[in-house]
Amino acid sequence: MAKQHHYRIVNEWTGNRGLGTTGYRDYSRDHVISVEDKGDIPGSSDPAFLGDATRHNPEELLVASISACHMLWYLHLCAEAGVIVAGYVDHATGTMEVAADGSGRFTEVALHPTVTVGDAAMVEKAEALHGQVGKYCFIARSVNFPIRHLPVIRIG
Repeated sequence: MAKQHHYRIVNEWTGNRGLGTTGYRDYSRDHVISVEDKGDIPGSSDPAFLGDATRHNPEELLVASISACHMLWYLHLCAEAGVIVAGYVDHATGTMEVAADGSGRFTEVALHPTVTVGDAAMVEKAEALHGQVGKYCFIARSVNFPIRHLPVIRIG
């Protein structure tokens, strides 16, 4: 039997302006995502859907989850392969299409990690390991759209 992990969050809508959802424009999309013993995440919808641009939206959080999961598995694989990573920053992007009826879906996420490794002998292996992450990353294995990896490897 596979080992299971369970995750619990609380997502509380805080956007009732006194009228509830009497009309599409009558309520705020604001909400707070809480995980016990951790800081709250202020959320809203994308501004294109009447959300607050100063809060995180679900689409950004999905891209962030994919990026973080990829990074954590990548670092794990590098450690096992003897590739010494001294720095890692990813400027990930996601593309979502919205249909005429308002439904939508992600069509891809692209990861653009810049990885700093210890010396030139590690560059080839460091680049190749990005392609192996997809076998392990829990989030990447759970989505139905392509995730592209466009790494830049630097020596530092």
